[in-house]
Amino acid sequence: MTGPRRSSSGGRLPATRLPTLSGFVLVGLVTGGLVAAAAPAASAASAPQGVTWAVSPATDGAPDERSWVELDLGPGATASDEAAVRNLSDETVTFRIDAADGYFTDEGRFSMLPSDRPSTDAGTWISAPETVTIEPGATGIVPFTVSVPSNAEPGDHAAGIAASLVSVGSGAGGASVGVESRIGFRVMTRVTGDVVPGVAVDGMRVDYQMSWNPFAAGSLTVEADIVNTGNVRLVLDGTVRAQGSSAPIVAEDAARQELLPGDRRAVSIPLRGVWPLIVASAELEVAPTVVAPDGGEAVDLEPVAATATAAAVPWPQLLVVLGAALVLSALLAGRSRSRSRVAALVRQAKEEGLREGAVGGRTDGGSPNANDR
Repeated sequence: MTGPRRSSSGGRLPATRLPTLSGFVLVGLVTGGLVAAAAPAASAASAPQGVTWAVSPATDGAPDERSWVELDLGPGATASDEAAVRNLSDETVTFRIDAADGYFTDEGRFSMLPSDRPSTDAGTWISAPETVTIEPGATGIVPFTVSVPSNAEPGDHAAGIAASLVSVGSGAGGASVGVESRIGFRVMTRVTGDVVPGVAVDGMRVDYQMSWNPFAAGSLTVEADIVNTGNVRLVLDGTVRAQGSSAPIVAEDAARQELLPGDRRAVSIPLRGVWPLIVASAELEVAPTVVAPDGGEAVDLEPVAATATAAAVPWPQLLVVLGAALVLSALLAGRSRSRSRVAALVRQAKEEGLREGAVGGRTDGGSPNANDR
């Protein structure tokens, strides 16, 4: 597979399934004719000069209800399709038509490579007119073809097609500075052949955060990289579990998370209510779904599980136990000393009683005196 590969880093994947965007916008700073940045956005763009437009798939010369194009083609096959470019501004505009390899961002949104990065995969399979000129408020239909090379690898290949504008001005020092704005939609091509889905969990690690309140549980953060090891794209799903607590990999209010072949997505999932039991163990179960092209039935993969542990020494609880032991020891020691003092007093009283008894006996019936003689 020769398409672009992106790695993700950082936070937990937002969890409800992400609403799927019908298109994307790329906006980049242009300096000396090169696009230096790109950011995904929504399905309509506004150039700095106030021109707005939208791009969507089309059929028979009119926009249709598709959000993007899905193709299922064999090596060497060609398919024709259309894009509708709507000029929403009040002036005639000439748009440049671009195609490039596609990828998913760390947030799970689809985008395509910026102009300064050459495509090596499905972006090179798309042929379209270089430009289209559209009257104010009108829609222009752009025909394009997707030609799969005869040596293309089986599986999913992602690309995008977009209409773009560049507005150029003068920056500091007289340099040519501008902004390229592109809006388009994805073109997903599944090349027929040996389709092999696969997923793996890499580098799973667990971090335990202790609560110093001895009567409150701590939390556990599970981090891992989920890798699409197959040749078809996957929709992520799965669960993290520890001590009866669980959380989804993809939050219920987040976007749908897709992985292209070879993609790696970092996840970080916190779990609450985990008690320190010397060792804290967590299980990460990934249960992805294979995306079927053109609305076909999705296929669930066998779940893949991984486990990891972290030290979870119950220091607050041990300190409580130690404190209780010290208090108990002090109480017991105090009681022991009290008993010893009582016993000593009793012995002393007995001894004094014996001594007093002995002295009294000698006085009353003891030794004779002088008169008795």
